[in-house]
Amino acid sequence: MRPCVGAGPGETEQMSQFKKILCPLDFDKNSLLALRLALELAQKGKAKLRLLHVLAMPPGPEVALPFGKMEADARTKLERLARQRIGGKAGYEVTVTMGDPGIEILQAAKRWGANLIVMATHGRKGLRHLVLGSVAEHVVRAARCPVLTVNPTATPGARSRNR
Repeated sequence: MRPCVGAGPGETEQMSQFKKILCPLDFDKNSLLALRLALELAQKGKAKLRLLHVLAMPPGPEVALPFGKMEADARTKLERLARQRIGGKAGYEVTVTMGDPGIEILQAAKRWGANLIVMATHGRKGLRHLVLGSVAEHVVRAARCPVLTVNPTATPGARSRNR
């Protein structure tokens, strides 16, 4: 996953415009690949990263959830991940919030003034996609900045055919 290899002069200039990269993470292996790509882009463009984890609200009527503990646990996990994967390679911040992931990602990007969102897809199709929806699809459709999605389950041939 090195899309910047062999980038021409115009592509290198485009990468440098991304100074604030938002990377939503849900801690699965797909989002870790997105983090790796976001870090590569941040290093090349000397950009700052913001890692975001959204605690999804359960459907249905308001439920009293221990948000404080859930938020603290997620923040600890996100900070540990950032130290391990990013360390001193790029500047970064971590944010944890609760709500609808698609909406929260878009709001975080707007509040922070993100130039780019790098996020994973889960490759849901059919009924699973219809029922569970697609956070990435929602973000791609509504974001005010470019969105780079990472689909690690696609084969290299499928990626080039789908472009």
